[in-house]
Amino acid sequence: MPVSASRSWAILVGGLIGLGASVTLTVEKIQLLLDSGYVPSCNLNPVLSCGSVMVTPQASVFGFPNPLMGIVAFTVVVVTGVLAVADVALPRWYWGGLAIGTAAGAGFVHWLIFQSLYRIGALCPYCMVVWAVTLCLLVIFAALAFEPADIHKNLQHLHRWRWTLAALWFIALFLLIFIRFQDYWITLL
Repeated sequence: MPVSASRSWAILVGGLIGLGASVTLTVEKIQLLLDSGYVPSCNLNPVLSCGSVMVTPQASVFGFPNPLMGIVAFTVVVVTGVLAVADVALPRWYWGGLAIGTAAGAGFVHWLIFQSLYRIGALCPYCMVVWAVTLCLLVIFAALAFEPADIHKNLQHLHRWRWTLAALWFIALFLLIFIRFQDYWITLL
C-alpha cells in the first residue's frame, strides 16, 4: 500500500526524533550507572529532572532500562519511514501490526505519564518527547491500517477527527502537568 509523501516523511522524522530521545536516555542512564554523582543533561529544575526519574523502579519495568525498548521500536519506525519515503509499498497487515504495537506502546506511555505525575513527582524531558512522538505515530499508523471505507460507520468519525483528538490529548496532558506542578510553576512568575 503506497503512503503519501507527507505521511512518509512524518513517519521517518517521528522515528528519528523518538530514536534520538531513546538513545540519549540510554546514554544518560549508562553514565548514571557508572557514576552515581553524574548529573544528567536533562536535569533542568526540580520538576524537569530525568535523573530523578531514571533512578526509580518505573524506569526499568522489565528489568532493563525502558529506553532500550524505545531504541528497538523507533529503529523499526525509522526503517519503515525510509521504506515509505522510497515508495516501497508495504502490505496493510504490516501497518496493522505497527498500529497494534504502537497502541501497546501508547498504553505503556500512559502508565509512565501517571507514574511520573503522581508517583515519582518529576518529569523527564526526553521521556516527554517519546510520549508525544508515540501518540503522533499511533494516529498515523492507525490511519494507514484502517482506511475509512473499511471501518464501521461510527468509527469513521474517530478517523475524521483523529488529529483533533490528538490535539485534545496534548492539551489535557499539558493541563495535568500544569495542575500537578502548579506550586512550582507559580514560583517562576
